[in-house]
Amino acid sequence: MGRLAPRPLLLALLSLALCRGRVVRVPTGTLVRVVGTELVIPCNVSDYDGPSEQNFDWSFSSLGSSFVELASTWEVGFPAQLYQERLQRGEILLRRTANDAVELHIKNVQPSDQGHYKCSTPSTDATVQGNYEDTVQVKVLADSLHVGPSARPPPSLSLREGEPFELRCTAASASPLHTHLALLWELHRGPAQRNVLALTHEGRFHPGLGYEQRYHSGDVRLDTVGSDAYRLSVSRALSADQGSYRCIVSEWIAEQGNWQEIQEKAVEVATVVIQPTVLRAAVPKNVSVAEGKELDLTCNITTDRADDVRPEVTWSFSRTPDSTLPGSRVLARLDRDSLVHSSPHIALSHVDARSYHLLVRDVSKENSGYYFCHVSLWAPGHNRSWHKVAEAVSSPAGVGVTWLEPDYQVYLNASKVPGFADDPTELACRVVDTKSGEANVRFTVSWYYRMNRRSDDVVTSELLAVMDGDWTLKYGERSKQRAQDGDFIFSKEHTDTFNFRIQRTTEEDRGNYYCVVSAWTKQRNNSWVKSKDVFSKPINIFWALEDSVLVVKARQPKPFFAAGNTFEMTCKVSSKNIKSPRYSVLITAEKPVGDLSSPNETKYIISLDQDSVVKLENWTDASRVDGVVLEKVQEDEFRYRMYQTQVSDAGLYRCMVTAWSPVRGSLWREAATSLSNPIEIDFQTSGPIFNASVHSDTPSVIRGDLIKLFCIITVEGAALDPDDMAFDVSWFAVHSFGLDKAPVLLSSLDRKGIVTTSRRDWKSDLSLERVSVLEFLLQVHGSEDQDFGNYYCSVTPWVKSPTGSWQKETEIHSKPVFITVKMDVLNAFKYPLLIGVGLSTVIGLLSCLIGYCSSHWCCKKEVQETRRERRRLMSMEMD
Repeated sequence: MGRLAPRPLLLALLSLALCRGRVVRVPTGTLVRVVGTELVIPCNVSDYDGPSEQNFDWSFSSLGSSFVELASTWEVGFPAQLYQERLQRGEILLRRTANDAVELHIKNVQPSDQGHYKCSTPSTDATVQGNYEDTVQVKVLADSLHVGPSARPPPSLSLREGEPFELRCTAASASPLHTHLALLWELHRGPAQRNVLALTHEGRFHPGLGYEQRYHSGDVRLDTVGSDAYRLSVSRALSADQGSYRCIVSEWIAEQGNWQEIQEKAVEVATVVIQPTVLRAAVPKNVSVAEGKELDLTCNITTDRADDVRPEVTWSFSRTPDSTLPGSRVLARLDRDSLVHSSPHIALSHVDARSYHLLVRDVSKENSGYYFCHVSLWAPGHNRSWHKVAEAVSSPAGVGVTWLEPDYQVYLNASKVPGFADDPTELACRVVDTKSGEANVRFTVSWYYRMNRRSDDVVTSELLAVMDGDWTLKYGERSKQRAQDGDFIFSKEHTDTFNFRIQRTTEEDRGNYYCVVSAWTKQRNNSWVKSKDVFSKPINIFWALEDSVLVVKARQPKPFFAAGNTFEMTCKVSSKNIKSPRYSVLITAEKPVGDLSSPNETKYIISLDQDSVVKLENWTDASRVDGVVLEKVQEDEFRYRMYQTQVSDAGLYRCMVTAWSPVRGSLWREAATSLSNPIEIDFQTSGPIFNASVHSDTPSVIRGDLIKLFCIITVEGAALDPDDMAFDVSWFAVHSFGLDKAPVLLSSLDRKGIVTTSRRDWKSDLSLERVSVLEFLLQVHGSEDQDFGNYYCSVTPWVKSPTGSWQKETEIHSKPVFITVKMDVLNAFKYPLLIGVGLSTVIGLLSCLIGYCSSHWCCKKEVQETRRERRRLMSMEMD
């Protein structure tokens, strides 16, 4: 019987098993890499619940030697001097992937990197639980993988769709270990790339996306030729196969049941160009056929393919010469199996493999239009599959169907004409001179009304009633209610006579009436199609009335007033021979005789319609939106007021009045229009005269300098107090050597001191300020080349009247001043020179520092290894 373990030892083992220990893990087994590739070793700590980042140390040991400090995440001086330079170049680096995980990256692996790598984490626990380090072995192999194309340089293959092609790639490895090769064929078309077919390191084939069906059907294959050649075979090329093909070979090794990819190489093999198939379809351009005859069209096909391709021919019809527009329909189709799909009166046949005929029997007017021949070529593939290799559409064949139009004439007579209101009106529309033998033709009628107008406005005709091909009568909006009330009567006495009767004719019924007789032709399916329309001459239904009289008189209650006061004008209207009139008023203004600013210009100010709705017409003074009022005093009297009159309001004012008579409910008809006598507003003032000029002390500046422009206003005539005048100033620029371009608004300052600056596309800034009462300064800060050109200012004076209101004067413009912006050559090269001198100085000092460090560290005979003292946290119970 064996001896039992001592009791203290058993208790320690039991407590260690019950505690959850910390474990550092790296990949198991041996990692294999090839010289020149990148090595990545992950390391993580399990059962770590701390909120902060865990620190890691990496050490390296070549075969048979002790571990040397390699890298650390928390101690800068941890790495040995041997690896300091590779760490600085970034060939060796640590990349943290989580709080408890880190990766060691070694770029461009060398044979000296073969050995054992140890990942450890410093212990900060009071009690040691678990292991705090783990080791992994790395083997570095020489590059023994050779990959190459079958020919150099890579050839360019020119093929047609359906033809086969093969591509070869050689790959061999002389590795001392047992490795496997994996191969992938990749297709590049511009920036896009596709995987064609792959052979994995386990000997399995994987077709790329879109190549599954072609791989399973045997159209795309991957074979080995000899011991080191791999062949990609495509039995029938498609247009999607065009592009540059690459052969990508990767080398794999199995370590302890796990596969590792140790390196990968790629090579350009060939460029494949798929030539498009030539295919043309030709049809006759213009064909004319008589109605009832047969239409025969031929589609001739031209192609450069002589192999086993099958055509698919489709005839389509459209009303327009563009087959892509909606509305075209398929007439007949011959598929690639030579099966014809058509209707009973349409046939499709072919004399030979390049000529196809369309036959339309018993053509009618509906067959007039454009015919197209669509041709597609199909090539066979594996497993009885087909793919389209070419497609063509012929130019349109215009077909016109001629037929014998019905020949007839239409006359409209008035059998009863009203002499007064409420008298009856009767019209008869007759079809005459019809030819005999029109058994397949029937006639219908449409009645129209057109109102009489005194003006030259275009008046549209109103439909009263229309008769369809089946003699169904439909009423228009104008006659619908009155026809239901029995006031309008439409009848057909004979096959060639149509009547229209108004039981009680009103004044609104006065106007022109005419009829339209339509001829309908019977079709093959017993339907009726309209073939011709004949219009009658209009008949005017009118009875004499006394002429309408409209008189408008305007007067001014207060003939004398000054600027700033209210202008008032009343218009009195009188009318005769107008039934229940309502009036609409429009106030107009004209410049007085002798004012050349806007000669012969009539301005519409405000209007009031017959429903008493007021509307501002061309009143553009935003500061006086409520400054004009037009109101109805009585049914025949209107009053116009304009508050706070300005000097610019001077002119001749009139009332334009239009009388309207009611027509059926809420409709109105214009009866008469008259213009009143003018009322003149004339301000007899001898006010000041304003002038503007531009002055600049810097007409020529260097780029970046300040441009100053002064707009100086001078006043002639009556002297004004500075508080009694204000100005709206706007600056404009024409960025050209002449004044041939449109001016650009730069900035404006209104009389209230509000500055508005336009947005610009370059960096220079603008500022506008008032220097004195009559001087305004525009400054261009940080001038650019685009700031050159002609500058001028526009000034609108405002003068305070004795009544205290502000009067707007005429806008004045200054003469332009040309500003030139030059380039400062010294400043342009100053910063590049300073940067060059600074970089040269820094590079020189850096060279001296590198030389000093090399002589100080690399020339020593002995390297003293610095050790880091490991410390553990002291238990709180030992304090």
